[in-house]
Amino acid sequence: MNIAALREQITRAHQHETETGQLKEQLVQQLPHLHPSIQLPEIDAQGALTRFVGAYIEQVPEMLEAANSVAREAGIESQIKPVLKIAEQYFLQPPAITNTHLGLGCLLDEAYLAHRLVEEVNDLYIKHFNQPLIPLDTTVANLIAHQLIGEEFANQLDEVVHHSVDEMLNEESFALESVEQYRDKLSSPATGAAWKRWPCLSRQLGVGLELDQSA
Repeated sequence: MNIAALREQITRAHQHETETGQLKEQLVQQLPHLHPSIQLPEIDAQGALTRFVGAYIEQVPEMLEAANSVAREAGIESQIKPVLKIAEQYFLQPPAITNTHLGLGCLLDEAYLAHRLVEEVNDLYIKHFNQPLIPLDTTVANLIAHQLIGEEFANQLDEVVHHSVDEMLNEESFALESVEQYRDKLSSPATGAAWKRWPCLSRQLGVGLELDQSA
């Protein structure tokens, strides 16, 4: 895992934003058109969104670092490593579809890919093992990011994620005898304790979503 390269990329994107204000301008334009379910503070709504984007992006290397460490400690590397590798590649070798964006806007796309990948893999693990592979629930954050990215383009990014998951995991993957041994490891107290040593996985990103509010 090249976590340092991801963090360097994020640092450069922040520098780009300082110089250009590109993301800030984009968010100012988007604010009036956001879905009413997105809950923003009355004061400095644009600042809250900017901080959300920064935290959402920065959570990717934190998540990769945490998951990589826990995978080694808990003996579930063969399950987690392929997921982490793809998430890392989204940043270091992003799909061509993201090339139209620069700076933090581009990294928002790449962070969305990484977070959605983990969400999709977790859904599969919950289906088969009744618990996620990586205990990071970004469902709400992903819905907000989806809005910020834009429906049409975010749907295209979702297709990239679905393709990645289909190549990595399928029903047969969970039918293998070797996978069954991970059920106990995933649910063991030692694995749970290892995850708890990484509070970044439960960090709140500062923007909420009222999921039952009608449009």
